[in-house]
Amino acid sequence: MKLKVRVVHYRHDCWYADIDDADDRQPDDPFWYADCRTQAEAIALACTELAALEAGDVPPCRLSETRVNAA
Repeated sequence: MKLKVRVVHYRHDCWYADIDDADDRQPDDPFWYADCRTQAEAIALACTELAALEAGDVPPCRLSETRVNAA
């Protein structure tokens, strides 16, 4: 699976980062996301999570699947 990191600046003080399948054209159900205060924080968190996903430490699971399992 090819994963991608997306970092987006929104509002004046917030950055959003997510990890999703590189072929997914609808970024509405990523594998991971975080709201951050700085671009550097968003990139660092996303890279750490991406490394864990690629190492197999954390099995890839979409957020909707996590919510179903947690209920």
